[in-house]
Amino acid sequence: MNMRPDISAAEPLATVSAPIMSERRVSLIGGLMVAIGPISLALFTPAMPEIVQAFGTTEAAVKMTLSLYFGGFAFAQLVCGPLSDGFGRRPITLVFMAIYLAASVLALVAPNIETLIAARFLQGVGSAVGVSVSRAVVRDVFTSERSTRIMNMIGILLALGPAIAPTLGGLTMEFFGWHAIFVVMVLLGIVVMLVTIFALRETVTRDLSRIRPAALARSYGSVLRSPYFVLCSLVIAGTSGAIYTQATVLAFILMDRVGLTATQFGVGMLMQTANFMAGALIMRKLMPRYGAARMVPVGLFFVAVGSIAMAIVLRAYEPTFLRVMVPVGIYAFGIAMVMPAMMTAALAPFPGNAGAASAMMGFFQMGAGMVGGAASAWMGDPINALATVIPLMGLTAILSWLIWRRLPEPTLMTRLK
Repeated sequence: MNMRPDISAAEPLATVSAPIMSERRVSLIGGLMVAIGPISLALFTPAMPEIVQAFGTTEAAVKMTLSLYFGGFAFAQLVCGPLSDGFGRRPITLVFMAIYLAASVLALVAPNIETLIAARFLQGVGSAVGVSVSRAVVRDVFTSERSTRIMNMIGILLALGPAIAPTLGGLTMEFFGWHAIFVVMVLLGIVVMLVTIFALRETVTRDLSRIRPAALARSYGSVLRSPYFVLCSLVIAGTSGAIYTQATVLAFILMDRVGLTATQFGVGMLMQTANFMAGALIMRKLMPRYGAARMVPVGLFFVAVGSIAMAIVLRAYEPTFLRVMVPVGIYAFGIAMVMPAMMTAALAPFPGNAGAASAMMGFFQMGAGMVGGAASAWMGDPINALATVIPLMGLTAILSWLIWRRLPEPTLMTRLK
């Protein structure tokens, strides 16, 4: 099996010796761009029980606003990633953020739940560009340990967004009503567009041949034929994808069953993100000494502990804040140690198809959230869903990593193992 990466498809403008943007600049821009999707998700969650009452609808209908958001996010990445390979990172970012901005305005004025569901789907489509392009930009400009350091910093910034978002969403809803949450999203979309215009430099050469159907098929075919990529993406799907699945159930558990207010829920979600940030900071400190790859099994150990705790504690006892959030926090701590190395590993063999590879990786990630959220909605009881779906996702990540470790490594993967 030939695992040597094909580097003929696209030519990044940057080189390792003379990057066109600094690590800090790429980290900050990438963190902002990648965070817009999770922030738009987390801002909305405190309002979900209120929206059930506001539109006189059902929990299942409101959960559809999340499921279709995941769907739009997942499938749009398969388009915006390759488009950014062909047209460039900056113009595609602006186009998709314009879609996000228009969808946020539509959600703000939505007269019924059907319109809100449609708006959330379009928001997912627009915000998908952030994840796809930010990771591709990192791959364009940096490789190996430098790429892993930036992925780790992006992870820290990514954690800050969802940490603040539920609290901001809860406070905004209590003081100004749930409609004001979408005003915040409009402002966020404007900020990302301004940063793209004034701070993001182009990192690939425009080449429309890359977006021809045959070229796209070859790009995705080369990505999906790589066991390295598929298994790395399954590890990412089973870890970070679990965070998105949890978003579909935690609001109903903590607000409806435990009895928290919207603001209390938002503040309480800081526990999940504080654990994630602690893991990311520890990872950043230990990575120069031990290497990113050696931290992955440590992270997966915590994922396993969190999964087992959810499966046992939530079935044996009535839910309380700590009984729910301690296992969730342990799981999140482990995710932070897994993500940087596995994201770098997934993209490393594809310097010429970084946009397509990043898009497919994001599809796995958000697709896991969509499937997990749909499974949770189908199960009905949010506590049973949390105690079942998340442990299964953790098991998927662990098994995928164990298989990945046994594969022969392609040339550009040598430094990651």
